[in-house]
Amino acid sequence: MTIVEALQKKQLLFDGAMGTQLQKRGLPIGGQPEYFNLTHPEVVQEIFEEYVAAGADVVTTNTFQANATKIPSEELPTIIETAVKIARLAHPRFVAYDMGPIGQLMAPMGTLTFDRSYELFKEQALLAEQAGADVVILETMADLLETKTAILAIKENTSLPVFATLTYQEDGRTFVGTDPLTATLTLQGLGVDALGVNCSLGPKELLPVVETILSVAKIPVMVQANAGLPEMENGQTVYRISVKEYTTAVSLLLEKGVRIVGGCCGTTPEFIKNLREVVDKQPLVQTVPKTVTALTSGLETVIIDDKLTLIGERINPTGKKKLKEALRNKDLAYILKEAIAQKEAGADILDVNVGLPEIDEAAMMTKVVQELQGLISLPLQIDSSDVSAIEAGVRYYNGRPLINSVNGKQSSMEAIFPIAKKYGGVVLGLCLDASGIPETAEKRLAIAEKIVKTAENYGIGKESVMIDPLVLTASAQQEQVQVTLETLRLLKQKLGVHTVVGLSNVSFGLPNRELLNGAFLANAVGAGLDAPIMNPLSDFMMSMVRSLKVFNHQDVDSTNYIAHEQHAKISVGASSEKNDKATQTNGETLDLKQMILSGRKELTATETKRLLETLEPLTIVNEFFIPALDEVGRKFEAGTLFLPQLMQSAEAVKNAQEILKERLLKEGAKAESQGKILLATVEGDIHDIGKNIVKMILENYGFDIVDLGKDVSIDEVVATVRAQEIQLVGLSALMTTTVQNMKATIQAVRKADLTPKFMVGGAVLNEEYRDFVGADYYAKDALEAVSIAQKVFK
Repeated sequence: MTIVEALQKKQLLFDGAMGTQLQKRGLPIGGQPEYFNLTHPEVVQEIFEEYVAAGADVVTTNTFQANATKIPSEELPTIIETAVKIARLAHPRFVAYDMGPIGQLMAPMGTLTFDRSYELFKEQALLAEQAGADVVILETMADLLETKTAILAIKENTSLPVFATLTYQEDGRTFVGTDPLTATLTLQGLGVDALGVNCSLGPKELLPVVETILSVAKIPVMVQANAGLPEMENGQTVYRISVKEYTTAVSLLLEKGVRIVGGCCGTTPEFIKNLREVVDKQPLVQTVPKTVTALTSGLETVIIDDKLTLIGERINPTGKKKLKEALRNKDLAYILKEAIAQKEAGADILDVNVGLPEIDEAAMMTKVVQELQGLISLPLQIDSSDVSAIEAGVRYYNGRPLINSVNGKQSSMEAIFPIAKKYGGVVLGLCLDASGIPETAEKRLAIAEKIVKTAENYGIGKESVMIDPLVLTASAQQEQVQVTLETLRLLKQKLGVHTVVGLSNVSFGLPNRELLNGAFLANAVGAGLDAPIMNPLSDFMMSMVRSLKVFNHQDVDSTNYIAHEQHAKISVGASSEKNDKATQTNGETLDLKQMILSGRKELTATETKRLLETLEPLTIVNEFFIPALDEVGRKFEAGTLFLPQLMQSAEAVKNAQEILKERLLKEGAKAESQGKILLATVEGDIHDIGKNIVKMILENYGFDIVDLGKDVSIDEVVATVRAQEIQLVGLSALMTTTVQNMKATIQAVRKADLTPKFMVGGAVLNEEYRDFVGADYYAKDALEAVSIAQKVFK
């Protein structure tokens, strides 16, 4: 019986923590656990045997960090083979190969590319299968795109089942901002066999996250919680949740329908023993998840329901001379401008079509998708008549896209449905076939029914298919406009699918096109249209949309409608005088602050050069850099902006700062420093994602950073503080075990009669740990580090 088959019959119990068990048995602070498989196999086996004796069905190999960025590739085969072998010697029902994140930020936030991430996971997956693992468990993932690369690497190169669990913070989102609804819809679309949450919090605190996952998960849900958050007691890391509290909380999760449970940090064989009793008594619960038509990005979900959902049409070269020119010149700035403008105007989804016969459409689609998803959070519609371009866009897309399109031709369905099934997209079906577009609503409905039925044969449910009845021009085929409207009614009445229409076709060749588009929109919504593809930059069309949202009760109490009308009245007669602090870019007026706020890193250098013609560098910093960064910080703290956007804004400032530095260097001057700060990840800790983010943000605010990197010795910190007269030191640690080295580093600096201030941060840190290590400040994130630095340097 496979592990997937076993899940259909009974809940499964995984083991508990490995790291804390190894530390109790001699793993040194900062030591790499994977090497214990070679040096102390009997210790690792003993831990597995204790978990199996306690009742664990599944043990998880000691391979969390076994990737080629942490362990040389030539050593990986031996370590992974040995790790699986040791797990087998404990005689569990199943062995899960443990695969953690790479430990680097994915591009564009960082330097880890999609393809490099894929190769790193592929290397492990092949070795895990060869060694005899039963399943791969992706644990403690935070980046949805990185998780996608791992899933594809495993599924495309092995036959192993995949379980995927993300780790969520107290705000209910992962480190990079993904919420559980978005993660669940995306991951189950990618075909994982189970999904859920591990680490971070205790089982009681994770309940809201788990309930969200269960509400839409159609596959088994998995929870491996911590025994609470780590705390310090007499110099030792402890977890406060008792076995009884943990078991009670997990019992509730099982009653709600969680199918796989186990333990993460701080749990022991005793926890698993008690969970075994609970699991044995708990009957299998069949959940009833909601069926939704949903599109996702890496940060948000758009559910298509009774409300009006707008698809922005402007990233499509048809009839757009400037966009065609931009695509030929690979000018992504123009495309990004169009995307941001549509988002700000009210689009919910963006259509992305880059089809020109003279360019490599698949390559351009890949590039545009990657750039767009690094800048905006809206879901995308991947739009092309070229199958290779569709697959390229969908593959590199971070989320669940709308795929435009498939039609009733057998060849079209055979090409598109496998892509949609593999990558988990929603398919847009067009009501045409080999005979063309039918002239009656009934025949268009028949094509739609064929598309939906064929999709089901590929394992794609009706909720993952939307239908476009197709709009013909009123100027040439006037009678067909009513056929489109009637088809919309039939699609709702007979088939029950959600609908899409490209509005602008209807008015082609006629004057006052906006008036016709608006009138048709009102008729189409009344007939059952859910998602018009339209121009959200048209004031007239958006006024129609706002009106329709009042009538369908989408705009409750007409709040947005009233607010917009009041704003419009105030704006009438306002001065159109040119702002000499702004620049005109492809018809778009932005000042430097707006460029930073929207993450337009490709524009800030040019704009800074322009401003330097009339302004001093310090004025630019104080009037543009700092206000923009402060506003980004407020949005980040409020949860309306997330790490990807924060990093894009930081990059935008960085590019502008380089221009200021060049100017000052040319003039023989030096940039005014806000203060010099030493940053280091402490000895024994090889994690530096958080430190690198802090570095970038501090540099944005004008601080000079001395970055010593990761796994930095105590002596090097002491020597650097003395040699460079450092006034503020920032120390980072991800693991509770290396917190001791943080304390030792601070003590050594002070013992050397050096008096810098210390701020500390990292995933496991809190005020209690700050007090334990003897630091002056605890920085919960990069923006808090800025506040501390400003306080220290006044």
